[in-house]
Amino acid sequence: MMAATAVDRVRAGMRRAPALWQMPWLPLVMVAAAAAAAASEQQVPLVLWSSDRDLWAPAADTHEGHITNDMQLSTYLDPALELGPRNVLLFLQDKLSIEDFTAYGGVFGNKQDSAFSNLENALDLAPSSLVLPAVDWYAVSTLTTYLQEKLGASPLHVDLATLRELKLNASLPALLLLRLPYTASSGLMAPKEVLTGNDEVIGQVLSMLKSEDVPYTAALTAVRPPRVARDVALVAGGLGRQLLQRQSASPMIFSPVSYNDTAPRILFWAQNFSVAYRDHWKDLTSLTFGDQDRLNLTGSFWNDSIARLVLTYEQLFGTTVTFRFILANRFYPVSARHWFTLERLEIHSNGSVAYFNASQVTGPSIYSFHCEYVSSLNQNGNLLVPGTQPSLWQMTFQDFQIQAFNVTGEQFSYASDCAGFFSPGIWMGLLTSLFMLFIFTYGLHMILSLKTMDRFDDHKGPTIALTQIV
Repeated sequence: MMAATAVDRVRAGMRRAPALWQMPWLPLVMVAAAAAAAASEQQVPLVLWSSDRDLWAPAADTHEGHITNDMQLSTYLDPALELGPRNVLLFLQDKLSIEDFTAYGGVFGNKQDSAFSNLENALDLAPSSLVLPAVDWYAVSTLTTYLQEKLGASPLHVDLATLRELKLNASLPALLLLRLPYTASSGLMAPKEVLTGNDEVIGQVLSMLKSEDVPYTAALTAVRPPRVARDVALVAGGLGRQLLQRQSASPMIFSPVSYNDTAPRILFWAQNFSVAYRDHWKDLTSLTFGDQDRLNLTGSFWNDSIARLVLTYEQLFGTTVTFRFILANRFYPVSARHWFTLERLEIHSNGSVAYFNASQVTGPSIYSFHCEYVSSLNQNGNLLVPGTQPSLWQMTFQDFQIQAFNVTGEQFSYASDCAGFFSPGIWMGLLTSLFMLFIFTYGLHMILSLKTMDRFDDHKGPTIALTQIV
């Protein structure tokens, strides 16, 4: 029966995707995942389908273990965005892995127990579909920005209630972002229940579009990989841990500060945030990142060109102190892309304002910025330059990271790091190589300067006579 259905589809000239449990790449992916589990920590699956046909060629099927990068992903998406529908739906789940489809997708024939029944039905009925088991997380993190540039439409975060009120037009581009309400990190629900709930949302959205007869292209992926990097200390310690061995207490890691209006707009994080007034230092790390429910972000602002993150602290150095991070997003024709810059950092207290120039904190707007130290101290790089000298204020951020544009969810995009190309190790390697080259050149010069002897004793000359003295 299944073979007859496949023959009919071929005769009809339709490219339809098989159900998830019938896909030939699943066994290969399972073998590749078992062979390289550590390498799969930074990839997420991407599922695409459209109401138009012939958008993706069968050659898109990749071999086992293949990881789709950003350039390859653009070659898959360009035909769909140029020839396909102008309405694009992006379903973003918190975490998703190809193992979820293997464990809960009915790959062994138990279709009635599948947690992806609506998704499988959509792929089975879609004239065009594409499944990429492993896509580089960096490529997925910039997917929203890429779709926005290709469609020429700003992303619109919607839910079921908002989507019912929208009137989509087939001729006008629209980029709709739907954050699935459940996350894989929920401790109150089993993973299968989480995935089933997400699948129900996908089914309701597709039914709504079908009832309105709106052409669309849809994509399902994850905001971040399903697994985080392993603890380096545990790996370095080996697998032969004793049962009664106590693990060393790991330092507490806080979540980044997030400014939201209708969606997350500005993300800021640092492992250590310290400030000094008249050489009296205060550690603001726990006050900033530890208890964010009480953090005062009043005065923060965001649009496509300017972002302002405002942090206010009561009774700091005996008064109210406000820190303002002011960032600008500009288009540069030379690089043909937008770049953001931390224009300045302001400290407001007792009616006075202290300025720090932070123009070296910059990067492409689709990236975040990361630096080991962003500080006004000379020994830490001096990326914060006081507006007046000498300054009563000093600031230091350790493991600093910030992003104010093209934020997707509450996760930083790929980081543009402040580390220069010539690190101390590279400089030492270059100096050592130059020193060895000098020794080699000097030795070669000495060898080439050697000359053969051109004067010898004449054996035909008179011999030396010694007179005996009596």
